[in-house]
Amino acid sequence: MIEMNSFLIADILGVQRRAKEAVIKEISTDSRKVSTDTLFIALKGEKFDGHDFILDVLNKGVPLVLSEKEIAGADKERVLIVPDTLKAFGKLAQYNRRQYKGTVIALTGSSGKTTTKEELKAALSVYAPTYATSGNFNNFIGVPRSLLDIDMNAQYAIIEMGMSALGEIDYLVHLTEPDVALVTNVYPMHLEFLKTMENIAKAKAEIFSGLKQGGAAIYNEDTNHAEILRQAAEKATDKVRSFGKNKHPSVELNLEESGEHYLYNAWAVLSVIDVLGLPLGPAVQALNQFSAPEGRGKKFTVNLNGKKITLIDNSYSGGPDATVMAINSLGKIPVGGRHVAVIGKMAELGDYTKEAHIRVGQALKNNGIDVVIGVCAETKDMLAQLADGTERYYFDNVNGVSEFLQNEVLQDGDVVLIKGSHYSSQVYKVANDLKAHAV
Repeated sequence: MIEMNSFLIADILGVQRRAKEAVIKEISTDSRKVSTDTLFIALKGEKFDGHDFILDVLNKGVPLVLSEKEIAGADKERVLIVPDTLKAFGKLAQYNRRQYKGTVIALTGSSGKTTTKEELKAALSVYAPTYATSGNFNNFIGVPRSLLDIDMNAQYAIIEMGMSALGEIDYLVHLTEPDVALVTNVYPMHLEFLKTMENIAKAKAEIFSGLKQGGAAIYNEDTNHAEILRQAAEKATDKVRSFGKNKHPSVELNLEESGEHYLYNAWAVLSVIDVLGLPLGPAVQALNQFSAPEGRGKKFTVNLNGKKITLIDNSYSGGPDATVMAINSLGKIPVGGRHVAVIGKMAELGDYTKEAHIRVGQALKNNGIDVVIGVCAETKDMLAQLADGTERYYFDNVNGVSEFLQNEVLQDGDVVLIKGSHYSSQVYKVANDLKAHAV
């Protein structure tokens, strides 16, 4: 972030109280990560309230704090009072973004957005220094954090955005003010909160509302309710670009990872490259060399007491469309052994839960997957769809799955896919256990 002083911060936030003059070189919401040139912002979380640590950070020498209330015993000249510390965090992030002179690309999607972000970073880095959101910092706290952490010397900055309700991306994109906005896909995620697929599409389309004047909007024309995306894009800008099976750059892609979803990721990236006026060749080469990130389809060779197993770790998340695509990809992989799938429950689907798990079960059947392990009660509907003769197992939770897989199921030459909602099914723990034997 750029260097600010306490007076400027008060002006940005519209605070009348004048704090003691101080130079601020970093902003933190973590009381453990502060220094004598840090602005500490007291945020309220589910487990902790930053206001409880204000006296502690002041005692550590922090020169300035943002708080929603007066703190007994605190030096008032070092505390600025604001109505909402989260919104204040956003305003400071927006100010920092406005000092950035490079090109900002914002992206969202129901599935694969973090992988697409990493692919786009790999491609753009071939042309010029490129900054991107760390991990999946894509919410009300993560996006401001990303905007504050922008490398001011980078020519490109990629900001990822997620949501679980209408209005969230609209807020985040108006902080970000991107030059290019991209929607990768619309799938049934967060249906428990958003209720309909149309609402999911509308929520994703909000990313176009914050485009800078003259900015470009890019969307997947093959995805669910693409018409909603198109209408929102055309409302926001005259520069609208779509991509899909029948509309993408004619280049030769030889991606390391197989599967239709990886093609769509690549087409999305190349659409951004093209909109920016860059030659496609270097980006194609970068995409062909790209390996999937941890937990998002990365392949590992695992040695279990002399048995060579191929692990596909896709355990970071598990929406219905993404799970079906991962199963389709698994079914196409030639093997010396068998195709094995460990599928955990898919969360936040509301009334669509049963139908979604049935759909996944049908994909497993249609792809002839040899062995299936279902984790959590919701997967019983999935297992019920499998063909007679399919080896199937059920676990109430992830406990014992790894040991059973290693000791009773896996054979030399097998390929095993692990997929499921990260926190709800926790099948990532199975993937981690297997990766401990990676060679």
